[in-house]
Parts: sequence; C-alpha cells; structure tokens
Amino acid sequence: MPRSMTSFARSTAHHEWGSITCEIRSVNHRFLEVNFRLPETLRELEMVLREKARKKLGRGKIDCSFQLTFNNNDSEVNADLGLAKKYIDIAQKIATEIDQPGLIPPLEVMKWPGILKNENIDIEHLKSAANDIFIEASDDLIRGREREGEKLSEMIEQRLIGISAQTTVIRENLPGILANQRHRLNEKMSDFVPQLDTDRLEQEMVIIANRSDVAEELDRLEAHLIEIRRVLKKQDSIGRRLDFLMQELNREANTLGSKSIAGVTTNASVELKVLIEQMREQIQNIE
Repeated sequence: MPRSMTSFARSTAHHEWGSITCEIRSVNHRFLEVNFRLPETLRELEMVLREKARKKLGRGKIDCSFQLTFNNNDSEVNADLGLAKKYIDIAQKIATEIDQPGLIPPLEVMKWPGILKNENIDIEHLKSAANDIFIEASDDLIRGREREGEKLSEMIEQRLIGISAQTTVIRENLPGILANQRHRLNEKMSDFVPQLDTDRLEQEMVIIANRSDVAEELDRLEAHLIEIRRVLKKQDSIGRRLDFLMQELNREANTLGSKSIAGVTTNASVELKVLIEQMREQIQNIE
C-alpha cells in the first residue's frame, strides 16, 4: 500500500514536571530531508531522533519541533553566570566592530542557550519522555500517510481502468480502420485500374498497416498497467518506481498518437495522455 508524503501529527504527554509536545509536518520531496527544532535541553537527542526518522520514513521533507512546558510549583531555576559572562564577553568583542552597537538587555541574556537551568528536572527523564513522544508522533504521522496513500491508490486505480478502456477502444477499432484505409485507397485507384499494379497496391497496404500497427505499443501499455498494480501492493517506498512507469506510459501514448490514421485513435491517444498526467501529479506525493 502506498504512503503519501503529506501529513501532520501532534502528540502531547503530561508528566509531574510539566508537559512535552512533538509536532511533525511532512510534505513531498525527492529525498528524505529532516529538520529539527529542539529546546537546548534536548539538543543532544537530535542525532538519535534523526536516525529514528531515517528508519521510519523513506522520503519527504520533515519538520519536527518540540515544546516543553514546566510546572512552576516547587521548581528551582538557577542561572549559569559563568556561561553568561562568556557570552557577554564575546558579544562585547563583536560590538567593538560595530559603529553603533545596541545594549544587551538582561532578559535577552537569559534566553541564550544553557543560561537558565531548572534544577528539579531530571535530564535523563526528560530525554526519555522526548524519545517516547517522538515515536508516538511519528507513528501517528505514518498512519496519516497511509490513509492518504490509500486514497491516492484509489485515484490511480480509477485512471488505470480508464487507460485499459482506451486500449480496448483502439484494439476494437483497429481492424476497421485498416479495412477503411484499404477501401479508400482502392477507390482512389479505381480510375487507374488498367495501369494498376495489384502487387504494388498490396505492398502499399502492407506499408500502411505496418506504420499504423500499434499492437506492440498496446501490449506494452497493458504490461505497464500490470506492473503499476503490482508496485502499488508493495510496502516499501514506491514513488520513484511509479514515476518511472509514468514516463514509460507516456512514451507509448506518444507513439500511439504518432501512428494514428483515424480520429478514434487520435482521441484515444489524447485521453491516455490526460489520464497519465493525472496519475503523475498524484504520484509526486507518494513516498
């Protein structure tokens, strides 16, 4: 079953020390690109979470953010004044290179990474909570991708049925088209019967039949439809494989159009291209 690359998930867990929320947004992308926005206390987890995302998600642009809310009851917040002084010293050195440097408000210093620390929070407990909530949110994201992928699969199947119908139209009309072409050629040549070389006429008809013979193209189209349905049942990432098959379908549709000698086959070729393009647009969102 295909999975869409477009989804959203949000999970929140409540603890004695407060709450932690994880939000994950996913959109289509050629490769897997994961971006994290983590509070300073969780910065060490980024590589671990990134590896989990890589194992769970095949493709897509992923934006993941965490929010922490601490209970203020019985909490003891301290400031790392030594670290704050180092930041300030660096800021002052940079200020000497600026013509009109601005003042650094104390509240702004308090926002810098690592300055404020809640002494009542067990960092390891916090990391474990973050890991758990990420797994919960990413699983929810995958379920959303699967639901969307199921809808995309249904839309693709409708187009596949439409393509099968057009190939049937072409197969059913092809003998009549060739017979009509022979009849028209015979009518044009009726005035030249005394000089007409029947062998030459048959040769011309064979040439016309070969040029307009689309049996191979129809066979390949139907083979591609079978392969698309097979790929749609696979569990891994299938978007790139489907995109390649769309290119092959379009190639056969173009050949059918170039070989067309009747309006019915020309119309069928145009309809095929429309159906293929509709599928291709949907497949851009499949993982």
